[in-house]
Amino acid sequence: MSNPISVCVFCGSRPGLRPTYAEAAKATGEMIARRGWRLVYGAGDVGLMGEVARGASAGKSLGVIPLHLMAREKGRRDLNQFVITEDMHERKKVMFMNSDAVVVLPGGAGSLDEFFEVLTWRQIGLHEKPIFLLDTEGYWQPLLALLDHSIREGFAEPSLREFVTAVPDVAALEAALG
Repeated sequence: MSNPISVCVFCGSRPGLRPTYAEAAKATGEMIARRGWRLVYGAGDVGLMGEVARGASAGKSLGVIPLHLMAREKGRRDLNQFVITEDMHERKKVMFMNSDAVVVLPGGAGSLDEFFEVLTWRQIGLHEKPIFLLDTEGYWQPLLALLDHSIREGFAEPSLREFVTAVPDVAALEAALG
């Protein structure tokens, strides 16, 4: 991809068990800021979201958070742009519509929901934005195996895997973004 302007980052609102997840999240934010790109993320100040935001604090940012998560995710207000939405669906849509590429860091059900929604939109032709999985310590390998399984079992076309690029670290992510 040639020099994205805005990078949407979906990731966990928890830190996970391995310190490398938080390190990679902060490094992702730092890389986005260093490149002069804008971070588009869930506006939280907890877990990996908070690490990405702290890493990108010297750069441009758009945070999007639903009203019902303001207290739980400790919504940051020191962002260049801050949007409060009615619900999670609107949050995903606003984040996606304001980005040129999607990066998914380790996370739980919410991150999986975000990933599958943008992947489905890509599969049915609603966008052509690149989707990257930051595969820190192989975190996304079971997900990639599941996608391969769904293709082998005839529930998806082989092109599904072409819509997702897994990268092992932030340096590879930066090279892929570009």
